[in-house]
Amino acid sequence: MAIDGRELRDALGRFATGVCLITTTTKDGRALALTANSFASVSLDPPLVLWSLQKNSDVYDAYATPTHYAINILSDQQQDLSSRYARKNEHELDPDHFTLGADGAPVVGGALVTFECELHQSHDGGDHLIIVGKVSRMTDSGEGAPLLFYSGAYRELT
Repeated sequence: MAIDGRELRDALGRFATGVCLITTTTKDGRALALTANSFASVSLDPPLVLWSLQKNSDVYDAYATPTHYAINILSDQQQDLSSRYARKNEHELDPDHFTLGADGAPVVGGALVTFECELHQSHDGGDHLIIVGKVSRMTDSGEGAPLLFYSGAYRELT
């Protein structure tokens, strides 16, 4: 049975997800952000998390092999950041949106949780690269509601 790509995408969209900004710094020192909802926990010991990078992304080279990056889980007050950094060729982080973490990865202000990661492994995943990071630091704001995405639109907890 052949699966239609659009139908598959629509069906996968029926799984509600949180929204993250994946942030890193390029070799020439530019801070970048990329909106993603493909985040998952992998292991508690060692502390591993993953996300998936589309292979045809305009920032693929910057994200495919960074030594350090951060996964910033966005709050429901940060939809504008999610939309902004989801656009092609719009990934350079505004200096007002971040500070540098301990290992040099940008940490987004106001995020619910930030996981500062060191690249652990990456795996081929079809049209995506699956990136597994070892969490070196974690910051939890302890408050706020998550930014959610479901069926092609932002949603709120009710």
